[in-house]
Amino acid sequence: MESINAKYVSQKISKIRWRPVSHAALQQPDIFVTGSWDNEVDNKISFWSIGNHETSANDDGFEGDPQLLCEQRHKGDVLELQFLDPDRIVTASSTGAVTIFRHHQNNQAISLCHEWPRAHYYPCDNAPCTGVVCSSPEIVTVGEDGRIVVFRADQEGVNRVIENADSSTIHAVTYLRTTEILTVNSIGQLKMWDFRQQSSSPAQILSLSGDRVPLHCVDRHPNQQHIVATGGQDGMLCVWDMRQGSAPFSLMEAHSAESGRNNSTTSRSAMAPAGGNQSLISTWLSGESSKARLETTHMLPSQTLSVNTLDVLGQCLACGTDGEAIFVNRQVPV
Repeated sequence: MESINAKYVSQKISKIRWRPVSHAALQQPDIFVTGSWDNEVDNKISFWSIGNHETSANDDGFEGDPQLLCEQRHKGDVLELQFLDPDRIVTASSTGAVTIFRHHQNNQAISLCHEWPRAHYYPCDNAPCTGVVCSSPEIVTVGEDGRIVVFRADQEGVNRVIENADSSTIHAVTYLRTTEILTVNSIGQLKMWDFRQQSSSPAQILSLSGDRVPLHCVDRHPNQQHIVATGGQDGMLCVWDMRQGSAPFSLMEAHSAESGRNNSTTSRSAMAPAGGNQSLISTWLSGESSKARLETTHMLPSQTLSVNTLDVLGQCLACGTDGEAIFVNRQVPV
């Protein structure tokens, strides 16, 4: 059966991530971390558990609600966080800093491992670090300053910098392959970078035709690495085939605006590659709109404020909002 729980946490949630689990052991995730933003004093990173636990007499929550394990102050808004490994997380701050924290599960405490205080900056001020992606021990960050910075968790200095990677804000970054990353920017471009090359130019640039609508997020298909999805400021979900051309393969009107809602989802898809084997083509890249049409289901209350972040691991979904709430949706064994 499906279980949905809400927890009100007295802070706006900017990012949420499940702690990695062993797929070989068929484990369900039970711990996640959140980061806050827009607090007047300090923001926080907080670890939560949805595992088997008893509600204490001093806890006003309900059975199954996320329970706070520990928390740590964070300088600036938490603009991104990613797990480096099951015990360490990397955060990106609005101050331009990149920080590694360690979660000590034996005594439920958080310690600071390392900090790069000005990973991103302007000539006369700090620049927000907007994105982080990790492949231990490597850490890649991007920022409003248009720079791409590569660190190693086992080294104190900077491993590599692409100074003028972009003339506009880079909003997000993800790995395509071990040596390749993807970035999205504020003028609607998706760029692929190959770290095997010493060049400071992208190996590939893809973009939407027409208006330069900012792209805010990017991720790739877990099994078919050439399939990439981006989300834009206009509420459009774009699916790209990195092997085909320089424009998105499918455009789906996922939302009516940046924070709006639609009751249905429609699709405008390009034709499948000529001569392609239809049975081997992902349904995300289907040329027939009937196959690419999505059915949408609202999972949250209609009065929920902006949903800033979500993470899915296995059968579990967690998201955080500006309404100072965490929502967890998971499959519970019957």
